[in-house]
Amino acid sequence: MKITTRKVAELLEDENNARSHDTRNLQAIEKSLQEFGQQKPIVITKDNKVIAGNGTLLAATSLGWDEIDVVVTTLDEVKQSGFAIADNRTAELAAWDDDALSKTLLDLTAKGFDMDSIGFTDKEIDDFISNASGDIEEDEVPEVPEEAITQVGDLWLLGAYYECDDCGKIYDYDEGKKMKDCPCG
Repeated sequence: MKITTRKVAELLEDENNARSHDTRNLQAIEKSLQEFGQQKPIVITKDNKVIAGNGTLLAATSLGWDEIDVVVTTLDEVKQSGFAIADNRTAELAAWDDDALSKTLLDLTAKGFDMDSIGFTDKEIDDFISNASGDIEEDEVPEVPEEAITQVGDLWLLGAYYECDDCGKIYDYDEGKKMKDCPCG
């Protein structure tokens, strides 16, 4: 694999790119490029079409970069398309190790690292850190009452729908709101 540099203006987005890049995604890529620079090349065809790294190209263009590192693939056209899908899908299939991520986020925070460049919102970071702190509060489970408070045919609001506790029938919110009791009771 030989890494070379190309003019950003010479590169072409893949018109068949199956991956879209919304504003949050592009901003995250831009912040990453600003903080870390380009740490991996984008993959292009011999005709300068990007098959892996379209988001990076868009972000580099937005940042006003003149040049970018690339690798020219030797795959045939069919395999290029397959690789473009595989490159995105294999990353998507990976899962976070929540404990390891939380520890790393805590460490970066403690060292004063600019967390804006890693793609997580402040709330997401706070959630990861708080979930890994080990301070899990157990839910308080009330005692079972001696007398049941429900009656056959009672309807219970569960989120956006009602469910009859007797027959298990589920009614949408509007329908259940109009009913006093389920017809089964």
